[in-house]
Amino acid sequence: MSDSVFQSNGIAAAASAGRLGAGAREQVKDYVALLKPRVMTLVVFSGIAGLVVAPGSLHPVLAAVAILCIAVSAGAAGAINMWYDRDIDAVMARTKRRPIPMGRVEPAEALAFGVVLSILPVMLMGLAVNWTAAALLALATLFYVFVYTVWLKRRTPQNIVIGGAAGAFPPMIGWAAVTGSVDPGAILLFSLIFMWTPPHFWALSLYRCEDYAKVGVPMLPVVAGKAATKRQMLLYTLLLLPLAVAPTLMGIAGWLYGIAAAGLGLLFVVHALRVLRASEAEGADHLPAKRMFKFSLTYLFGLFGLMMLDRAPGLWTLAAPLLGLEG
Repeated sequence: MSDSVFQSNGIAAAASAGRLGAGAREQVKDYVALLKPRVMTLVVFSGIAGLVVAPGSLHPVLAAVAILCIAVSAGAAGAINMWYDRDIDAVMARTKRRPIPMGRVEPAEALAFGVVLSILPVMLMGLAVNWTAAALLALATLFYVFVYTVWLKRRTPQNIVIGGAAGAFPPMIGWAAVTGSVDPGAILLFSLIFMWTPPHFWALSLYRCEDYAKVGVPMLPVVAGKAATKRQMLLYTLLLLPLAVAPTLMGIAGWLYGIAAAGLGLLFVVHALRVLRASEAEGADHLPAKRMFKFSLTYLFGLFGLMMLDRAPGLWTLAAPLLGLEG
């Protein structure tokens, strides 16, 4: 009898431990989601690009520390953004399943999480790498939180144009981590993402227009209409064409990069033209806009990836087998 009792108690204890373990895993997932990991991927990649193409070198351990700081800082800004936008996130279809609207993370906990994580990487970057990179890291977080999230996002259709500067900091931070300064090359890398951001996000807002209108966020398609937005998207992709080739002209990258960048830029323009020509009737322009949004990610990853391969040929030896270009 006692053996069966002990066995039952053991099974109950194991089941309880399993539930606790599952609950802990889910909580970890929720806190990771607060960091916007998909956005962080692009942030980290562009930060690495800044490190690789900057003149000079950085010890691999310090380079890893710099990238970690950029990633954590970007995630912290994302967590604070989710805390501030929890009211509209609960309404929009794209964001309503985030941890705070779903009640899985308390708003105060998300804010504390974001604030702590925004301070630690700045201090680590300054102490381990240099204070120029640390200052840029702090500026990027402050700009995203206070200028974009709090001030611009709900007040002006230029929210993405001006606020896009926050997402353009990572390659400049990576560059500063190596050089300890902000050179014309770093500003050029910043400008690439700054000019890329409006057509990238406006493509998204074209097919999410109703969501933004519902919560009163004055995205350009909501305020100026889809036709005006499409014209602006085309303008920005045209402006990106020479800007994307500029690293070759400045000696940051070679002609291999320059030719590929021109080709990617022309494809971006083609997507913008397809969006411009698409009919707005019954959402017929949604598919071209979705395709442009997806290509915009390929475009930016392609630019920075090619820049790194061109600047550091040793990387080509590692990348060629993955791309099926061996031998």
